[in-house]
Amino acid sequence: MGANASEPTSTRTRSSRSPRTAPSHLSSSPSDSQSSPTTVSYTSASSYTKENSWETSISSPSSLSSFRESISENPHIYDITEIRAATTNFLAKRYSSNSSSTAASWRCNLRGRDTVVFQRKFRIKIQKSQLKERFSIICRSNHMSIIKLLGASISGDYIYLVYEFIEGSNLVECLRNPRNPSFTVLSTWISRIQIATDLAHGLDYVHNSTGLNINIVHNHIKSSSIIVTEPSFKAKICHFGTAQLCGETDKKETLETGSSRRETEIEEGNVSFRELNRSDSTDRKFEALRDYMSPEFKSGGIMTQKSDVYAFGVVILELLSGKEQLKYRYDKRTGDFLRTSLVDTSKAAAAEGREGLRKWIDRRLNDSFPVEVAEKLIRLAFDCVHVDPDQRPDMGHVAGKISKLYLESRIWSDHVKLPTGISVSLAPR
Repeated sequence: MGANASEPTSTRTRSSRSPRTAPSHLSSSPSDSQSSPTTVSYTSASSYTKENSWETSISSPSSLSSFRESISENPHIYDITEIRAATTNFLAKRYSSNSSSTAASWRCNLRGRDTVVFQRKFRIKIQKSQLKERFSIICRSNHMSIIKLLGASISGDYIYLVYEFIEGSNLVECLRNPRNPSFTVLSTWISRIQIATDLAHGLDYVHNSTGLNINIVHNHIKSSSIIVTEPSFKAKICHFGTAQLCGETDKKETLETGSSRRETEIEEGNVSFRELNRSDSTDRKFEALRDYMSPEFKSGGIMTQKSDVYAFGVVILELLSGKEQLKYRYDKRTGDFLRTSLVDTSKAAAAEGREGLRKWIDRRLNDSFPVEVAEKLIRLAFDCVHVDPDQRPDMGHVAGKISKLYLESRIWSDHVKLPTGISVSLAPR
């Protein structure tokens, strides 16, 4: 991504029928740039607003082309030979930077489209008719904050999920660049509240607004599963539909046994929670993924939409602090690793009051953020990571709250901008 973190502009956006286009199509249109500075992207808790001029301009050739692209395609059923040919029989270089998953993945061209193919193992045996129904429903879902599933292919115990390719970096890379820890492209408050708003509306769509009669759980919400695009710093959620198509949401006898089951659990981050020692570096890496998992999911494997809400809350705390959700510190005296959770440290900071929260929030924002808005967002994140799932809000409520915080942030941003048209001379009088 680019080195300059320009402030994202406020844009009107379409509903779930918005075009599935490359990142350049996600930026503001000329009509958007002429809107009022305080116009915001989100006006309701459940959906994005439509363009006012959409119906009147549909007769032009360019608008017809955009309208055609906005309509969900029929899902593609790829023959496994197509996948093999596109990936050079799976010998092509694996795509890792933005795949945001330990599952094998390849970036390739399929039927004229730039795609990323993920290899996943079925967790349970799914009836063909049931799989077809789920696949059709998920592929026809479309939202600008979700990376679209284009199609799939099945070979043996594996399913190959084909998603559209989106240029950008995952949220982990944006927040924590190992080469330059003091730098982040998300150096403004507006860029971070924009991402929080995109995520809230995207997950709200998954839970409540698909127009489907099935209970959809994402089950892969984490900072590495969120792609941030330039230059507007919009966020897109990866792996939509993976849980349903791989059988993660079903409670039946699994296909894996022994080492193969262990391999799949590690791939999804579902490793056993146990005391770690210095030789357990691999388990420590995947243990970190468990901090996105709700307490009820850790203890009983119960996967619900409230589990997604918990993971969302952890991501928001990451977004505000810029810190990892889980850290280990080696204690030389005992020889053990001490575990520090971001949820715990954030609550400890909140107990110190406003000054404690200001110190806890990412210093790379240079203390330039609306304090009251930040406090409200932190409190909302605390609600999301409540131990009792019944006490967590649903994503419709969360999206509505964050939309209001986004509006407040835009107003704050407009008031703190430096005046333009002023010249400064350093020459002696």
